[in-house]
Amino acid sequence: MRNVHKKSIYLLFLIVSFAFLSMKNKEVEIIIDSQMTFEEATKETKAPKEVLDSMILLDIKYYSFDHKIHSGQILINKSVKRDIQEIFKRILDEKFPINKAIPISKYNWSDDASMEDNNTSAFNYRNIAGTNRLSNHSFGRAIDINPQINPVLHKDGTISPSNGKYEISKTGTFSQNNFVVKEFLERGWRWGGNFSQYKDNHHFDKTN
Repeated sequence: MRNVHKKSIYLLFLIVSFAFLSMKNKEVEIIIDSQMTFEEATKETKAPKEVLDSMILLDIKYYSFDHKIHSGQILINKSVKRDIQEIFKRILDEKFPINKAIPISKYNWSDDASMEDNNTSAFNYRNIAGTNRLSNHSFGRAIDINPQINPVLHKDGTISPSNGKYEISKTGTFSQNNFVVKEFLERGWRWGGNFSQYKDNHHFDKTN
């Protein structure tokens, strides 16, 4: 009887230990949104070699709208690497939701497709919409965050992306008092929500 009792206690210990380890693994489970190589993240870009040489592919972690930790990637200029790392560390700590962060090569370099998918991205060698001037995204010195819920608001009433909707009260959106906006501004970045010709609410860039 004593041996049976010991076996029962041991079995119970194993069950409890397994349950504890399972719960712990669930707590630290990380969902992979992007795990590209640098070559995959820059595939078929029209950017010249000197621009690509100034880029770095950063792995970042963030809470998404499913309340789980995700791992994504941002292709950014090396000169703003520290800014992005520090800001996204704060974003993770505050559990500010990021829908996903995948290099825009996945969307065949289509800014519209990336925005409509509410994807956070940085480098994209392209012109500013409606102009012949290269965007700061072309040099990895701009980033768009949660663009579908932080759309561009044009003076004629149209929005970009076309499926966008801007509600300041919704989690994951930006306003002047949002801590993410303040973190960028304190580091010398511009926020598109302060632009005069239109409100580019998802956009942050650093020109020098």
